[in-house]
Amino acid sequence: MYRCEICGKSADIHHIVYKSEGGLDIRLNYKYLCHSHHRGKDGPHRNNAVNLKYKVELQDKLQTILFKEHYTFIDLLKILDINNNSLKKLVRNIKLFKEGYKSKDIIFQIMGQKSYTSEMIEDFILEKILSNY
Repeated sequence: MYRCEICGKSADIHHIVYKSEGGLDIRLNYKYLCHSHHRGKDGPHRNNAVNLKYKVELQDKLQTILFKEHYTFIDLLKILDINNNSLKKLVRNIKLFKEGYKSKDIIFQIMGQKSYTSEMIEDFILEKILSNY
């Protein structure tokens, strides 16, 4: 049984990068959240700032664990804790160099072919504040 990462209650799996956005069904893309923190008013499905925060956290984590410039298929299997078929799907459209796949390309693909920054969260919050005036 999973526990909410915020409050410790019984939890479900939340996909940080939604499947509809191209997110994968891999452990790194999971955040365990109770119903309230998942679909409540302060959850990622109803609060875009929280959604962006989780995406930035995931991207930062990926940049930390994929710190080398290139990785082989075998390296990625181990580091990402991903099954063979999921990794094949992930790298299908990524150029393979003799050194391996570029980590920035892997991260971009895992993130649903988007890049996220903390400035995006700040911009969203500012837009929300300004739209109330």
